[in-house]
Amino acid sequence: MDFTTARFNMVEQQIRPWDVLNFDLLDVLSEIPRERFVQENQKGFAYADAELPLPNGGFMLEPKMTARLIQALDLKANDSVLEIGTGSGYATAVLAKMAGKVLTIDSDAAQQNRAKAVLDVLDFSNIAYQTGDGLVDVKNDSLFNAIYLGGSVPVLPDNVSELLTDGGRLVAVVGEAPVMKAVIITRKDGQFEEKTLFETVVPSLKSTAATKPSSFQF
Repeated sequence: MDFTTARFNMVEQQIRPWDVLNFDLLDVLSEIPRERFVQENQKGFAYADAELPLPNGGFMLEPKMTARLIQALDLKANDSVLEIGTGSGYATAVLAKMAGKVLTIDSDAAQQNRAKAVLDVLDFSNIAYQTGDGLVDVKNDSLFNAIYLGGSVPVLPDNVSELLTDGGRLVAVVGEAPVMKAVIITRKDGQFEEKTLFETVVPSLKSTAATKPSSFQF
């Protein structure tokens, strides 16, 4: 399979038409070999407009969803980013290309190790890893300019937004199927402003958070 052509078609036929117009982001998406982040038997579908299952039963979001959510963060080269839900590591790679440093946290150590192995081969040096529940406890001494959730949550815990710097942005998909929405939350002068980006349905995150523990899954 010609992955270079498939990557080009993904950007031009799936992502750009879905209002992803940030040129820097489009360049990054054109560079990252998405086929490295999928299972061997999925390589022919690496650039398909579809969610792909992970070995742990979770899912890799479709490319345009990852792109649209990351675009909303309006990342700068020196930004510090928290990713909750490492998953396949593909979104981690995009975030790391767009920002200064990324802390990615996942509750599944085996899945995160699979992602890290790929990211290491691709020579990413600005990513730190934690295993744990990113909705409950993040071990970090400083706040973040941006936070990306790699799956949906029924309700966003307040403690997650509190990890933002002033001017920081958080993007998440909130709700329960069939009613979910992607939102961007911005912290300004101690207050939080929320804006709905679009309606959607995506797989949920696994968490022990008190919101609804039984419904979370990576």
